[in-house]
Amino acid sequence: MTDTAFWHPFAAMGAVRDAEFVVARGQDVWLWDEAGRRYLDATASLWCVNVGHGRAEIAEAVAAQMRELATYQTFGDFASRPVLELTSRLAGLAPMPGAKVFLGSGGGDAVDTAAKIAREYFARVGRPERTVLVSRTNAYHGTHGFGTALGGIVPNRVAGPFVPDVVQVAWDDPEALEAEIQRVGPERVAAFFCEPVIGAGGVLPPPPGYVERVRDICTRHGVLLVVDSVICGFGRLGDWFGVDRFGIEPDLVTFAKGVTSGYLPLAGVLAHGRIAAPFFERGAAPFRHGATYAGHPTVAAAALANLDILEGEGLLKRAEELEGPMYAALRTLADHPLVAEVRGGTGVLGAIELDAERLAARPGLVGAVGLAARERGVLVRPMISAIAFSPPLTLAEEHLDLMTDAVRGALDTFR
Repeated sequence: MTDTAFWHPFAAMGAVRDAEFVVARGQDVWLWDEAGRRYLDATASLWCVNVGHGRAEIAEAVAAQMRELATYQTFGDFASRPVLELTSRLAGLAPMPGAKVFLGSGGGDAVDTAAKIAREYFARVGRPERTVLVSRTNAYHGTHGFGTALGGIVPNRVAGPFVPDVVQVAWDDPEALEAEIQRVGPERVAAFFCEPVIGAGGVLPPPPGYVERVRDICTRHGVLLVVDSVICGFGRLGDWFGVDRFGIEPDLVTFAKGVTSGYLPLAGVLAHGRIAAPFFERGAAPFRHGATYAGHPTVAAAALANLDILEGEGLLKRAEELEGPMYAALRTLADHPLVAEVRGGTGVLGAIELDAERLAARPGLVGAVGLAARERGVLVRPMISAIAFSPPLTLAEEHLDLMTDAVRGALDTFR
């Protein structure tokens, strides 16, 4: 293979430059490479192809919209019908009353938007000193400016943080949040960012009662709770935005990935009606934030078709049905000498943590296990110390054995 011109994200290009793995096509839970070999996609690309690959309904909706109006900006008073329909639909599904929807192109966009809304909200209600943002260790909130600062995966912060007034607390301890708010001063804290299940930081489900407790802490101190549902939304946890199962009402929700099942780039922020109110008042100044593709009509058409599939095929309920069997399947790997821990049981997400001593002895072990699983026909997601699983919601239970057998064989390679 010739030296590539493509600079891959999160890639050691010295190794990748002449050894790319080229995916040619996809159908449902399957992918094929250019040589025609088939693979089970146990990652749904990057946590996002919730309805599976090759959905003609989405392709047809996109083509029809492009023939009518492919693209147009939405600054000022401009809009298109698909964008108005989509935002109305998302607001109706939102886990808070009176929701308003700000659109962007990716999860990192959504996080930056939410951070700016949080700070601007307090400025508009006469409390401009509330600028401090709190996040968690192990958290991943994208790689834009705010996301880099908020992120809790240490290697991802080498080029940042770029944003002041950001602090972190332990990912699993609500009392650490309480203590940090008290240390900083509640009158200075704007928002707390929380993934319902931490994704890229290791697939870490919250301890029982954690989400409910941090909601109470934020409410008591007047801190906005920002739920980052970029990974957890649109069925991944069995509901629309990954928070219904916890019975809480967030102030802001970031979303992306599953809103179009990754077919086209789309993201956004849901804002509680109370938070949106000072921006929507008659005479309110513009919120000076946005991107060229915020409210792209063709992308909105893809999202509407994707939501139709999620609803029409009962895929949110399917996620509820899959989470138990998938966790049970992954637990069959728990006794392997290379496996330190199996995590899962909250949605169609799971991970196996590799043994720390084995990782120390062979730093590239996680990637090597991922490649060995690929050679056995299953695509998994290597992370820093764990292997992650997030298959499409269309996965059948019989595919779980294929997934775990391939990973077990990959692990056996390095016993």
